[in-house]
Amino acid sequence: MEPRKIVFLGLSITSSWGNGHATTYRALLKALAACGHEVLFLERDVPWYAEHRDLPSPPFCRTELYEGLEELRERFGNEVASADVVVVGSYVPDGTAVARWVLEHCPGVVAFYDIDTPVTLSCLEQGGTEYLSPGLIPRFDLYLSFTGGPTLARLEHHFGAARARALYCSVDPECYYPEKQVPRWDLGYLGTYAPDRQPAVERLLIEPARLCSHQAFVVAGPQYPEEEIDWPGNTDRIDHLPPPEHRAFYNAQRFTLNVTRVDMVRLGYSPSVRLFEAAACGVPIISDYWSGLETVFTPGKEVLVARTPWEVVGFLRNLPEEERAAIGERARQRVLAEHTAADRAAQFEIYIAEAAVAGQLPKGRGCRS
Repeated sequence: MEPRKIVFLGLSITSSWGNGHATTYRALLKALAACGHEVLFLERDVPWYAEHRDLPSPPFCRTELYEGLEELRERFGNEVASADVVVVGSYVPDGTAVARWVLEHCPGVVAFYDIDTPVTLSCLEQGGTEYLSPGLIPRFDLYLSFTGGPTLARLEHHFGAARARALYCSVDPECYYPEKQVPRWDLGYLGTYAPDRQPAVERLLIEPARLCSHQAFVVAGPQYPEEEIDWPGNTDRIDHLPPPEHRAFYNAQRFTLNVTRVDMVRLGYSPSVRLFEAAACGVPIISDYWSGLETVFTPGKEVLVARTPWEVVGFLRNLPEEERAAIGERARQRVLAEHTAADRAAQFEIYIAEAAVAGQLPKGRGCRS
């Protein structure tokens, strides 16, 4: 695709603290820039990210902060009006108002990028959320979803999306790769605390840690209510771990754990970025199961599936070292073949070209209901 001027309005690219959006945007936008596109990322300046900015000035795109809707319109109206493509992301503050403004002023392709599709659908069933209303969905030229499978048909048939396409998260292989070292931990987990995900963390890491008192475990991520969780003595805790430290963290584990949020398990086809990051490092993954996992990795060959603490313990104690390493390497090769940021950028280009050719662009967009 010929170079385009692309504007993203997303939750955050400058701070990965407490969110999975930043790493997703960083990988995708870096790959789009490598394809020759001119990329601008607009981010609402909020205090909780301002205090934890681990990439304040991404080198692969122009990044601008704004205080509110009025400043966004005044400073960046010309940028939106002259863009070939504008992408509005989920969880953008005042996202419905932002989307309406973009739809009225951008003559090119306007897409919604849902990095939180299961949560979004739950909210839409109840009338909508701050960042998206049901009436806006048919107005977008393209609905990019973190969830694939049957959810895409639901977005089109039930909510009226013009075209819904899966655009999963990805990994930058320049940042994630194997490093030879003696593992520090037998099993680790990286993820922000979530109440609906914690029971699985308890079942698949904390309980195995109690059963394997002579092995080492670790949980990294912010917002855990430390006083409410009985951490075993052989389980280390790391609060926020910035992305530049993720590779070393994965490579210091014999196995890494992937745990999926309840809404994502319910819909399926929602791979976590942690799956791709760990696999790119060649670290074998123990994961809970969800529909569609087999479309990403082959269970038993490229990923290990566990439902009980004893299954986890069995992998830790009994899997031969040669097979452990082979599982990690097979997953790495699968990621490099299908799930890099360059793969996602190529998909993005195809979807944008498809939407542009469809010819549903500036006519009447401002008055669509």
